[in-house]
Amino acid sequence: MHYEDFRREYLSDGLSMESLNECPIAQFEMWLAQAVEGGLRDPTAMALATIDTQGWPWQRIVLLKDVSTKGFVFYTNYASAKGQAMAHEPRVSLHFPWNELERQVIIAGTVEKMSVIESTRYFLSRPRESQIAAWASRQSRPVSARAMLLKEVISMKKKFGNGEIPLPDFWGGYRVIPQRIEFWQGGEHRLHDRFLYSLQPSGDWEISQLQP
Repeated sequence: MHYEDFRREYLSDGLSMESLNECPIAQFEMWLAQAVEGGLRDPTAMALATIDTQGWPWQRIVLLKDVSTKGFVFYTNYASAKGQAMAHEPRVSLHFPWNELERQVIIAGTVEKMSVIESTRYFLSRPRESQIAAWASRQSRPVSARAMLLKEVISMKKKFGNGEIPLPDFWGGYRVIPQRIEFWQGGEHRLHDRFLYSLQPSGDWEISQLQP
């Protein structure tokens, strides 16, 4: 196969400064709604990039669970590789690859842990099997065989029986507080439209257009 032959033209209507909302969160919510309405398979899937204790960047897909002017929310195991990386370096990046719409959104910001109340509220809304999985998995740690993990799942089911499953003390939410947000719209002949929102000391957002 000749991978250099894989290319196509981007034929969207483009993106202009005049069409942008002055608030990047409002602009993001509009694009996310269009991704949902467009039938994208996983519109809330985002790549989370972190830097570990040895300075290595690493990415994985997580799911967006809430967005507001406060930031972008996701949940995970605090002891996971990403949890340890964020404890070491709170500066992270998020990436939404909405390829079907010829769009992507890139976010740079810092993470903070959400409150126990917020994390508990979300945890109790999850399917019971997902709650069990959170307790059973020592996320990112080696396991000799999948059978060992399934054994732990069975053990946790017996432990909690039919009662309410509590929030694990090693599991909860993170909020990414954005400092920069880029909106990318594919353009014909690779002349893509790129607009960067940068948070100013005043709390206002400055918008600049970037060359493709």
